[in-house]
Amino acid sequence: MGSSQGQQANGLTVVIPAFNEQNAIGETLVTLKKALAGIRRPTEILVVDDGSTDRTAEVAGQHEVRVIRHPINSGYGSSLLTGIEAAQFNTIAITDADGTYPIEVLPDLLAFYDRGFDMAVAARQGQYYHSSLGKNTLRFFFRTLAEFTCGRKIPDINSGFRIFDRRPVLAQRSAISTGFSFTTTITLLFMLQLFFVGYMPISYNRRVGKSKVRLFRDSLRSLQIIVTAIAQFNPLKLYLLLGLVNVIGTGLVAVLFHCLHWQPLSIWLGFLITWNGLTLLAGLLIVALILLKPRLLSDVPRND
Repeated sequence: MGSSQGQQANGLTVVIPAFNEQNAIGETLVTLKKALAGIRRPTEILVVDDGSTDRTAEVAGQHEVRVIRHPINSGYGSSLLTGIEAAQFNTIAITDADGTYPIEVLPDLLAFYDRGFDMAVAARQGQYYHSSLGKNTLRFFFRTLAEFTCGRKIPDINSGFRIFDRRPVLAQRSAISTGFSFTTTITLLFMLQLFFVGYMPISYNRRVGKSKVRLFRDSLRSLQIIVTAIAQFNPLKLYLLLGLVNVIGTGLVAVLFHCLHWQPLSIWLGFLITWNGLTLLAGLLIVALILLKPRLLSDVPRND
């Protein structure tokens, strides 16, 4: 292997997406540089300024790191893909600009990754991660659905602090979410292609500034990605899910009818026919969309 190829394989690029993070990006980069000082391999830091309207790019540039600027705000996943494509090395670490992840443990996460994993994920814990009932409920739902899809335990499906080989990601660039579902997408990509994914517990810190996640919109996108993966890799599980939705829906309406004392047989038959028809139509629509579009996850190269 030539020296440039060897360096590309052994080096580490840290990609940080940033949107209006002028108050946090400086401290994040200082902490990151201290962490990288203890890593015995070539490293680089790449900040992708996603159309910020504040001094994010200027502050990042003061710390002598590579800065790529998007002319407009394009999304979390879009920023990461820009950085991954522009990276000097194949091994990619990603983290946030707002200081919520303990970047000082990056050497530990890298050592964990070097045990033979294709992706090493920092699984979040602590009071600042389990702070919102709404978010916790959605996380539990999507984690359970993803575990059902992949057939394995997933402690944290959308952690933004992880290390991975970029080649499987680049091979499927057009199918990966450009929004906050990026991490969900690549988790499914690696697991369903039987790559080795490991989880290392970390503490989650208080955020500087406000979260840019739009809960309802991004939850729908995550659901779309997971359902698409199920339909392509294990359609039987999709039918089981539709059947479960059918049973739950019928049960809930039965309880409602009982509480409201609606007992005419014609109403029951009308509901059952309509509900089952809609469920069947939804299943056929999902299958049709999958067949009409390219595969979300095709064969991709394994790290070697």
